[in-house]
Amino acid sequence: MPRQSKQWLIPVLLALGVAAGLWYYRTQVSVPDSAPTALPVERVVEPTPAPAPLHPMESPAPEIADSPALVPLPALGDSDEYFKLELAMILGDSVEEKLAQSGVIEKLVATIDNLPRAQVAERIRPLAAVEGTFLVDGQDASGEFAISSSNAERYDGLIALLQSADLNAVMDLYRRFYPLFQSAYVQQGYPDGYFNDRLVEVVDHLLETPDVSEPIALIRPHVLYQFEDAELEALSSGQKIILRMSAEHAAVVKQWLRDMRQLLTAM
Repeated sequence: MPRQSKQWLIPVLLALGVAAGLWYYRTQVSVPDSAPTALPVERVVEPTPAPAPLHPMESPAPEIADSPALVPLPALGDSDEYFKLELAMILGDSVEEKLAQSGVIEKLVATIDNLPRAQVAERIRPLAAVEGTFLVDGQDASGEFAISSSNAERYDGLIALLQSADLNAVMDLYRRFYPLFQSAYVQQGYPDGYFNDRLVEVVDHLLETPDVSEPIALIRPHVLYQFEDAELEALSSGQKIILRMSAEHAAVVKQWLRDMRQLLTAM
C-alpha cells in the first residue's frame, strides 16, 4: 500500500480504540444512574431479658395491704425504725437490742448472700455476736483440742428465739417488706438478681451442713482454732456456725430452715 494511503488509517484506528475503551468502562465499571444504591444492613440486637424468678414473691393480700393498722412501706434508707418495730412485735422487745443500729435490711441481705462463702465481714452483720467466748476443751493426748459441750450454751438464747417465733408471722413481715429486700439486693451488685431465689439457695446450702459426731476435733496452727478435719474446715462460714452450735442446736436450726423453705417456695 502506498505510504500516503496508510497515514489516514492511523487516526481511524486511534478513534476506534478510544471508543472501545469508553464502551468497556461504561459497561464494566460505571453504575447506571437508574440502579439503586445498596445501603449497609444495620442489625438490631435485642436485649437479653432477665430470667424469670424461680420463686416469685407475691404481694400481700389486698385486705392486709389496705389495713389501716399498717403504715405505708417506707424507703429503704428510712426503714430501720419501722422494720425493727414490726420485728419486735413478732419476736419480742429483746430482739431490738441484738439488731444493728442502722441498715438492718441491707445487712440482712448482705449477710445471707455471704453465708455460703468463706467469711462474713463483721461490719455487715445485722445481729450482735453471741455472748461469751468460744469454748474448747484442752489438748488431749494427741495434742488436739475439741469444741466444748459448754459452748452450746452461748446459742441457747438464739435457739429459744427460733422456737418461740411464729414463722408464719415472720414470713408475712418478709412478704410485706420484700420490695425493700429486693432493692437492697440490687444495690449489692445484682441488677438482674431476685433475692427470694437467693434466699432459697442459701437455705438449701445450710441444710447441706453435715451431721458430725461430737466432740468435734480442733487444731490451733496459729491464733485461731480450725477444724482438724480438712473437709469440715473447707465448709462455708454459715455451715461452720451451725457446727459450732452443737448437734442438738443444729437439728433445731435445720428443722426451722426446712419449715421456712416450705413457706418461701409457696409464696
